[in-house]
Amino acid sequence: MHLDVKEIRDFYYRSTLGRAARASINKNLSSIWPETNGLNVLGFGFSIPFLRKYLDTSRRVVALMPAQMGVLAWPSPEANVSVLVDEKRWPIDTGHVDRLIMSHSLEHASDISALLTEAYRVLGPGGRALFMVPNRAGLWSRSDDTPFGQGKPFSSGQLETQLRLHGFLPEKHFSALYMLPSKKRNLQRFSTFLEKMGQKLPFLVGGLIMLEASKIPDVTKGSPILDNKRTSSGVLEGLAKGKPQPVLNINNKKKNF
Repeated sequence: MHLDVKEIRDFYYRSTLGRAARASINKNLSSIWPETNGLNVLGFGFSIPFLRKYLDTSRRVVALMPAQMGVLAWPSPEANVSVLVDEKRWPIDTGHVDRLIMSHSLEHASDISALLTEAYRVLGPGGRALFMVPNRAGLWSRSDDTPFGQGKPFSSGQLETQLRLHGFLPEKHFSALYMLPSKKRNLQRFSTFLEKMGQKLPFLVGGLIMLEASKIPDVTKGSPILDNKRTSSGVLEGLAKGKPQPVLNINNKKKNF
């Protein structure tokens, strides 16, 4: 079951715990992909808290949000680059994505195989995907007070298995959210300390698994979804010809929500 998009937005932007979680995840993301100059960056699920850093230098940034979740216009007040989609059929041309962020998506998927098939289809040669899921061994997946406590959590092994089955090669593992998923201010004061210690002490378990994967070329999975021709919305139109013709204008990039 998907959370409502406004609930997730309120967590990340209107709660102290959510803002701390956003900062922790973005710090890890900055070390994984420090820059995306000239690349096409796509987010699926609720990925907008982690896409803003790439607006200024990327060739194109687009945020896809599944219909079950709902959609928010983003970035505000600039021209919208978010799109409401069927999680099984993305309006993106095959092989045109260089960097893909999957956040608040796999744990809520009604058909994880179809979702990962689409992720594989749109990722281009040499592209990288980052899959972020709640850690089933962590405290965050057990807390109903955060979006990470909803849906189906994963272990690292379970996530790797799913990715390999759908043509991805797991490359690097990262973890985030070592802080306690508590709204109590006296506990939140230790969040920065716990995040630093979590990266150094192997016995501490992060609440979020972040797994970077590449695309294994020429994998035939026998899925009819892979063979279906997509009707593109034009979101990434013009890239194959080397002339970007933006349907979604992201030229104005003032730093807001």
